[in-house]
Amino acid sequence: MTANETFLLVDDNTLLRGSLAKLIGLWRKDALIFEASNGREALEQARRLRPQVILMDIRMPECNGIEATRLIKAELPETKIIMLTVSDAEEDLFEAISGGAHGYLLKDMRPEELLERLEDALRGEAVIAAPMAQRLLDAFVEQAQRRGGEDQSDVELSPREREVLDLVRQGTTNKEIADQLFISVGTVKNHIHNILEKLHLTNRTQIAAYARMRKVAGWS
Repeated sequence: MTANETFLLVDDNTLLRGSLAKLIGLWRKDALIFEASNGREALEQARRLRPQVILMDIRMPECNGIEATRLIKAELPETKIIMLTVSDAEEDLFEAISGGAHGYLLKDMRPEELLERLEDALRGEAVIAAPMAQRLLDAFVEQAQRRGGEDQSDVELSPREREVLDLVRQGTTNKEIADQLFISVGTVKNHIHNILEKLHLTNRTQIAAYARMRKVAGWS
C-alpha cells in the first residue's frame, strides 16, 4: 500500500483497540493504523493491507487469534504477528509460537514497555514477555532432553549455522543472509533445515524465539 509502517490491531475490545491506536499514533506519527474485532476480520484486513505488524488478541469470537495467526502466516510469512493477551497459559504460548507468532506479550505491561517491544519487533527480534520467556526456554530444554537427552545449550551447531541462527534472530530474510554471508539462498535454506533438525523445532519463528532465549540465557 505504502512505504509507511502499517499496524493492524486485532481485539474484540473496542476501547482497548482505540487506546492502542492512540498510543501507537503518538509514537509513530506517520503510521497507518487499522483495526479488526476478530480473527476472520484480521485475515481479510491482512490480505488487503499487508501490515508490517499485527497485534493479536487470543480470545475472540468467530475465529480466535491463534487460528488467525496460522492462516495469516500461511499467506503473509513476512508479517510480524505479536500476541497481546491476558493469557499466561503455557498452552497458549506454545500454540502461538508454533503457529508462527513473532512474539507473545501480556496486556498488563506498561505502555512504554509495549512500545519498546514493538521497536524490537520492527528490527526483526522475537519479543516475549519476561514471565513467559523462561517458560519457553524451559520448554526448549525439556524437549531436547526428551528427544535426545541433551541440553539445548550443548547442541552442536556449526559456526556457519550459528551465524545463520543469529541473523534469523535479527529478522534477516534468506536473501539478506545469503548476501551477508556470500552464499546462495539455497545454502541458507539448507542451513535453516539443519538448525530445525538439530534443535527439534518446526519453523523459522521458533528459531528466532530460541535464539533470543539463548541470548537472554547467556549461552555461547
